[in-house]
Amino acid sequence: MPDHKLDVLGVGNAIVDVLAKADDTLLKTHDIPKGGMILIDEEQATKIYADMAAAVEISGGSAANSIACVASLGGKGGFVGKVADDALGEVFRHDLRAMGVEFDTKPMPDGPGTGRCLVNVTPDAQRSMSTYLGAAGFVTPDDIDPAQIKRAEITFFEGYLFEQPDARDGFLHACEVARDNGKRTALTLSDASVVERQFEVLHDFIGARVDILLANEDEAKALFETDDIDAAIEKARGLCPLTAITMSEKGSVLIPLDGDTVKVDAIGPDQLQDTTGAGDAYAAGLLFGLAKGADLAKAGGLGSLCASEVISHFGARPAQSLKALASNAGLL
Repeated sequence: MPDHKLDVLGVGNAIVDVLAKADDTLLKTHDIPKGGMILIDEEQATKIYADMAAAVEISGGSAANSIACVASLGGKGGFVGKVADDALGEVFRHDLRAMGVEFDTKPMPDGPGTGRCLVNVTPDAQRSMSTYLGAAGFVTPDDIDPAQIKRAEITFFEGYLFEQPDARDGFLHACEVARDNGKRTALTLSDASVVERQFEVLHDFIGARVDILLANEDEAKALFETDDIDAAIEKARGLCPLTAITMSEKGSVLIPLDGDTVKVDAIGPDQLQDTTGAGDAYAAGLLFGLAKGADLAKAGGLGSLCASEVISHFGARPAQSLKALASNAGLL
């Protein structure tokens, strides 16, 4: 195991994204909610894939996308997630390692194949995701290495993992190790449907173990049981040391336990192409900035910059150096 420090360590679903352009007809045919995420089985995955247009395959998954962006910013990133010992698993491993990300989780020799997310992007740039978890759903406490947690300034988890009890237990274990060693923990809520299904567990967990919470508008409204985003922002104060709520073109707000709320402007791309990975990229910029000691305004600005780059093209990973963009913008 390496002994260098990590800026951010991500724990999440190891998923290969299969991205294609689509129209609303495909979504209706397969009952896929526009702009949302549903879990599917292998049979459903086969049927949806058969109806998709020409697709691009790239390693994805929420936390893994964030860590790829951390690496593009020039940071040291690590990832924990489960793949199968198959061709898609090798695609996932190769893509992450090629970016300089530390990824050493042992693959599953038997059982389900590597997870995949069928991402259909409609002309309005909305991404609608149908996810077959496969091996990704088998992260356990045994996959969490305390030595790796100790090396990370921030350990970052995706809310999707709360759908799997073993992964949730691994999350709890990692948080204890991080807290015992003076390190910070971060959680992204991932999807409003996850919040609704895991409502009680999430509330208890966030209040006791999370230092940095990330949510979009829909997730924040679900967590705080309100249809008013301003009310959600007000309720967020006091839940954990820092809450970040993203609001698409309206930017984001950072709500510390003590101190004033910080509003961060969105950075619009020249042309909006695909919103896949926007929240993941924002999380990367914010967490990398905080890991490096940036103040809230600068860390949030990094988040906005990363999100802007990712939504300017097809796919959830950066197409150009985020470090160069951030340096030119005076954020690094």
